[in-house]
Amino acid sequence: MSTISFFNLSLSFIPLLFVWYFYYKWTKDKSDILVASIRMIIQLITIGYLLVFIFKSDDLKVGIFIVLFMIVVASWITLRNTNDKSFKHYFQILLAVSTSGLVNLFLIIGFVLELEKLYEPRYVIPLAGMVFANTMNALSLAVERFEKEIERTNFIEARQIAFKACMIPQINSLLAVGLVALPGMMTGQILSGVDPLIAVRYQIMIMAMTLSSAGISAVVYFLLKAKLFNR
Repeated sequence: MSTISFFNLSLSFIPLLFVWYFYYKWTKDKSDILVASIRMIIQLITIGYLLVFIFKSDDLKVGIFIVLFMIVVASWITLRNTNDKSFKHYFQILLAVSTSGLVNLFLIIGFVLELEKLYEPRYVIPLAGMVFANTMNALSLAVERFEKEIERTNFIEARQIAFKACMIPQINSLLAVGLVALPGMMTGQILSGVDPLIAVRYQIMIMAMTLSSAGISAVVYFLLKAKLFNR
């Protein structure tokens, strides 16, 4: 694959400036997109250097630390979008994210890919990043929608609406894949020279993982919420 120069890379931000202008004009918030973009650049450059080190080390303790760090940060970012920022609520989110993510990650690593070792960095780290980021996004939608709906209706109806809302992006992506878009992992593999039919198998695995991780995280969260409402 050809290397993207820094100048060419900067051109990709031109449409983002357009979005930022209207985001600021209509919401009066000029920092959200700027801060998110700057953090994205810094975080990706940093992780790029870290991955060089991580991929050379097969120390299981390093892998456990990285996965736990992902869980903690993903849960914290999910909590950021909610009204209830208590420790109890954070723990509920943490439990939902970790249960969903770890179940799917273990299934993929241990049984689908059948890796020789439980921890192989070049597989585990990217897959963990995908599953926990997806879980975080889905759960953020579920929690945010639930908090709004519970103010005007009962628990059962609020849960139904919130659960369905958080699954819309996941279901849409399954319906559109291959017809509207070639997803990121499949596109990356094809660009790097992998046989498209092999790339398709990996993408099917990822799509199943993202849908199930999103759904399980919401289910665990609402089961925990149900216990509190019953009390």
